[in-house]
Amino acid sequence: MQAIKETHFQFKGQTGFYRGKVRDVYYFGDTMAMVATDRISAFDVVLPRAIPDKGRVLNQIAARNLEATKNLVPNWVIKTPDPNVTIGFKCEPFAVEMVVRGYLAGHAAREYKAGKRLLCGVALPDGLKENDKLPSPIITPTTKAQVGHDEDISREAILSRDIVSEEDYLQLEKFTLRLFEKGTQLAAERGLILVDTKYEFGKHNGAIYLIDEVHTPDSSRFFYKQGYEERQKSNEPQKQLSKEFVRQWLIENGFQGKDGQKVPEMTDAIVKSISERYQELYHQMTGETLEPVQYETLSERIEHSIDNYIK
Repeated sequence: MQAIKETHFQFKGQTGFYRGKVRDVYYFGDTMAMVATDRISAFDVVLPRAIPDKGRVLNQIAARNLEATKNLVPNWVIKTPDPNVTIGFKCEPFAVEMVVRGYLAGHAAREYKAGKRLLCGVALPDGLKENDKLPSPIITPTTKAQVGHDEDISREAILSRDIVSEEDYLQLEKFTLRLFEKGTQLAAERGLILVDTKYEFGKHNGAIYLIDEVHTPDSSRFFYKQGYEERQKSNEPQKQLSKEFVRQWLIENGFQGKDGQKVPEMTDAIVKSISERYQELYHQMTGETLEPVQYETLSERIEHSIDNYIK
């Protein structure tokens, strides 16, 4: 099964390169070209096999949502010249990720089930069950770890440790809630509920920009709107549209990214099923069918698109 796991380009005028968990980034002074590869991560660990089509699915969904929100919050994008490539401003990222939750799901639900009623300094009411809507959206930031796991952190700790200045952090909170409101509206138009998501921000020439991907199945969790109430009343699991199915497969096979745990074997059948789920996610979120791609020439196409921009 063909997938683009890594790129190894050398461009004229290139000033740097960075390989993240799932992206390869080429720097050109104060701009950068970000290549969305088919690598996949979960529990902050890059899994051993890449997933065909994953990179372009996420990059194209992100491009749509960045375009749809740029009038609310300035973002880093200059151009999307290829389904796998985004070119934008090089920003200095803040060392926190702004996680916002409208429902008790995922990590928050696991913490709540363990008896915790304080999440990142935010108090949660008693009497909630998994996937219930919260009284109002809450912001539960995490540290942005270069290596290892991101960790929950409170607003108070961010300010007291001077991780982000108070002026900037208050702006990040405003941007976060503004984006979540818009994301909720966009999701509803597709018959979905935006459950939780994360936003990353950075600074470019002293101004705050939204960076990275926005409202994708990797950075967000969605429920299907139809049947949500009935499933909650019946205590049934919600029908989800997110990367949670990958996490659940890993959990069921004894892996949550903890020391000593081993990633289960990713057979061709598993890789194929994950790829098909990403294609389904694309269709549900865009209303379009993902067009087939010639993987034999994909790397050349990506390189050509970046080269053309530089020229």
